[in-house]
Amino acid sequence: MKKLLYSLTLCSCLFVTAQSAGVFLGEGENNGKSFVIGSDASVATVQKIAKDYSAKDAAALMSNYTTEFAERASEWSTEWLGSMETISMDPYMIIPVKMKDSENTMVLAWSTEDRNFKDGSIENLNLMEIFTVDKDNKVMAFGQWSNRLKSSNFGLNYGGKFIGDGESEWSGRPLVFSNRGEVEAIEKLVADYNNKDASGCSEAFAEGAKFLDSDGNTMVLSQEVFQSLMDSFVELSWKIYSIVPLKIQNTDTESGVTVFSREKRVLADGTVWEKELVEWFYFNKDGKISRVTQYERNLPKE
Repeated sequence: MKKLLYSLTLCSCLFVTAQSAGVFLGEGENNGKSFVIGSDASVATVQKIAKDYSAKDAAALMSNYTTEFAERASEWSTEWLGSMETISMDPYMIIPVKMKDSENTMVLAWSTEDRNFKDGSIENLNLMEIFTVDKDNKVMAFGQWSNRLKSSNFGLNYGGKFIGDGESEWSGRPLVFSNRGEVEAIEKLVADYNNKDASGCSEAFAEGAKFLDSDGNTMVLSQEVFQSLMDSFVELSWKIYSIVPLKIQNTDTESGVTVFSREKRVLADGTVWEKELVEWFYFNKDGKISRVTQYERNLPKE
């Protein structure tokens, strides 16, 4: 009898212990609270969302949301689903959890999603999403984290290939976007150039920075060189079409920025030089431009 009572007590303790786990470590009144498993009804709500979403039925999708959330999401959802040829959300794991003493359930859902856009592009993702479901099993908030698969046509955080002379230790590595203020530096350089601000232009460059022009001439850039250039022209106009900052994956912070632009220079005697340019700006570890290589072409004929 004692053994039976002991076994029942132990099972009871294990059962109770298993009902709550984890901890919320964020700020506020919920700090330190644990979680309990939510209801199957909240899971069913997320499963229906996946079904309606995959069917591209915006109206049915909104029926799973609270009135307030639906009002915010309706226009975007209709436009988003309308941009798809097909779209499929396929959950493979759904876990409902509730913070103790809360009426709302956070439904954690892991899924794969395949997006086939009407413009022909394809996006394949692994998703982790949190649906906050109220006591009436309506979604009132939503958060998403994504991991794009290699089969995606776009959105990866790496791509292309660096080749160089084929003998570099980095040959064959993909490229990644760099984000050390290169875009802002180029935009400021363009503004200073168009304003004939020689001092401002020189600030973007490292000491001894070299410029290789489209004719193969090399010059060392300085404030004096910029001032001489500004004094030579009565009009300068540099218009940027695109700025693309890249670096080789898993290397130091140095980067190369490809800039596509159109530039016009007017001399005092009325001579006009106007070209479309592709230029490569090499940013060193200090975030300064250490060299520039320029390629040009005549303007397209009308």
